[in-house]
Amino acid sequence: MRTKFTTLILIISIPLVISINVFFDKKENSRDLILYCAAGLRLPVQEIVANYHKEYDDRINIQFAGSGTLLSNIEASGVGDLYLAADSSYIDIATDKGLVETSIPTCYLTAGLVVKKNNPLKLHSIDDVLNNSSARIVLANPEAASIGKFSKKVLSETGKWLPLSNRALVMKPTVNEIANAVKINSADVGIVWDSIVNQYDNLEFIPIDQFNKKKKLVTLGLLKSSLNKPKAMKFARYLSSIDRGQRILKKNGFEIIDGDKWEDDPSIVLYSGAMLNPAIERSINMFENREGVTVDVVPNGCGVLVSQMKAGARPDAYFSCDVSFMNDVKHLFQPSVTISQNDIVILVKKDKINEIKSISDLQIPGIRVGCAHPEKSALGALTVKMLNRLNIKLGSNLELDSATGDFLVNQLRAGSLDAVIVYRSNALANPSTLNDAIVVDINDSSALAYQPFAIGANTRHKNLMARLFSSLTSKQAKADFEKIGFKWIVK
Repeated sequence: MRTKFTTLILIISIPLVISINVFFDKKENSRDLILYCAAGLRLPVQEIVANYHKEYDDRINIQFAGSGTLLSNIEASGVGDLYLAADSSYIDIATDKGLVETSIPTCYLTAGLVVKKNNPLKLHSIDDVLNNSSARIVLANPEAASIGKFSKKVLSETGKWLPLSNRALVMKPTVNEIANAVKINSADVGIVWDSIVNQYDNLEFIPIDQFNKKKKLVTLGLLKSSLNKPKAMKFARYLSSIDRGQRILKKNGFEIIDGDKWEDDPSIVLYSGAMLNPAIERSINMFENREGVTVDVVPNGCGVLVSQMKAGARPDAYFSCDVSFMNDVKHLFQPSVTISQNDIVILVKKDKINEIKSISDLQIPGIRVGCAHPEKSALGALTVKMLNRLNIKLGSNLELDSATGDFLVNQLRAGSLDAVIVYRSNALANPSTLNDAIVVDINDSSALAYQPFAIGANTRHKNLMARLFSSLTSKQAKADFEKIGFKWIVK
């Protein structure tokens, strides 16, 4: 086994954080990752990074400070790979500012009072603190630390923040400094996260009802400034995995989430209705490149895919051409989310446009028609229902049943058919198709399909699949869908 080395840098910000580049030659350490980490997670993160270096070569430079201070530093510097905030609201702000590309939930924090062991002043509520005129109070700066921002928001709802903050001896930039102030007896009480108190033998955590109802989600964000996103996401998956990083977080008193199990190089399987391929191809490629994982897309008619799942296949996710083919296997998945709508249309060869102007014209003797197979595809099943509803009888005009709409389009362009019933996206996926054919709308409520996405109930990669869902519903994905005729539904 190769020898691995750990390099950790702890930088405390009061009030500014010294640049990491001061400590390293930039060229020599171009492979290093930069992690901005909320100060309250210092102990477990240092251990997680040390363990990571026992398995892999990558070095990680850590910058510790309050979540708000770190966000300001990220915005000002424009460098870095990962941002671990003690409150997901900071990740939301960073995302809105265009600094964070994607995020991973990591664990929960609950706020409460920190006092000396055995609670000598018998402080059990915010009112107890306010009513005890001798209690020396220390709080976190709401502009610098997540615990300060959270305390101010919650206590302002009941009018208790102002009198409490007016009593504070000092506003600290990090949650750790609040605990330390009580530890060295420079204060009697402060507001901290529960996990911080677990790191001190001589301190005690006092839960507060109004805080217990509003746990905060610790979230790890991938920065858009990262120069090596697959490497950064590998460590992000490690830190958030149930049997690696979260094991250390739990040991340090953090309430963990249901993280994915660790795998060096995850490979996930996505079953996808064939007509979705042109719309999702770019999003899948971007996801693979960012995450450093493999997405095995299995495209086919949804009837074929459902048959495979009923026979025992278990994909990590399923993107169906229509809800009717999701319902058949919904017990295998988490609740689905409908992402888009696709119209069913007639694609007519240009030399037949004077003969075929509506769906009823497909019954004209001698018209060569192609439809999707009703048992192998959602398109085929929906087409049969639509034709029955409209009382359209194709009879001998029906020359071809196919599992996928794109095959029908190819046959039309090759001259084997005069008209095909396909999805609008089948007709628009290749711009050159409209050089040979024209789209005729059907304009009936039965000529609609709705595309749901669902994550496998038993997938080993629930968090990874949640990020895939986010990628498939991004602004870029929406543009790709709408470009080829889909209508966007998901918000």
